[in-house]
Amino acid sequence: MLDANITPYIKPLLRPIVAALNKACITPNQVTVAGFVIGLASVPAIIMGWWVLAFLCIVANRVFDGIDGELARYQNSSSSAGGFLDICLDFLFYAAVPLAFGIANPTQWGVPALILLTAFVGTGSSFLAFAVAAEKFNIEKPQFENKSFYYMQGLTEGTETILLFLAFCIWPAYFPILAYLFAAACAVTIVTRVYGGFKTLNAVEGINNDCSRKKS
Repeated sequence: MLDANITPYIKPLLRPIVAALNKACITPNQVTVAGFVIGLASVPAIIMGWWVLAFLCIVANRVFDGIDGELARYQNSSSSAGGFLDICLDFLFYAAVPLAFGIANPTQWGVPALILLTAFVGTGSSFLAFAVAAEKFNIEKPQFENKSFYYMQGLTEGTETILLFLAFCIWPAYFPILAYLFAAACAVTIVTRVYGGFKTLNAVEGINNDCSRKKS
């Protein structure tokens, strides 16, 4: 929900870093992988209860995630392969954080971690499934024209997810409550994406069954 509004303000802040990385001959894919590795470092930090370190790893992961796309555009090297790598590692990182909480305290945090992971599967699958169909039918991407795939919006997107992760690190004792609340918000996203995606693709394909014709 917030991604489209926040992205324009973040891009100018990244330009000096992007220019420096380009000068050092760093590639976008190297930034993507480095950001993923740093993000995964939050997992042992969470398990050990090192909340400040976990917080910093999560923030660094998101900074790297913003840099790789900007660097690709700066170098005119944007590619489907790079976009594929980026989204795969993003989703693995998103899954790793609640998993770490579940491992850290399986008795109290195990169930909410599982529910949140299930919600992430729903939002991720609806997101990626529509992206594949959107590519097939060349559906435009008005809010995110620079993305390598169709970015289907929803109530819970990347920005909201990262804010949730940071909240986990600031108030770990409230992990179950925050996880349940966000899972509920994800459920809204799933329903709206499935409904909206189905309706959009149905209209694009021009499918009208016999019952629809009779009602009209």
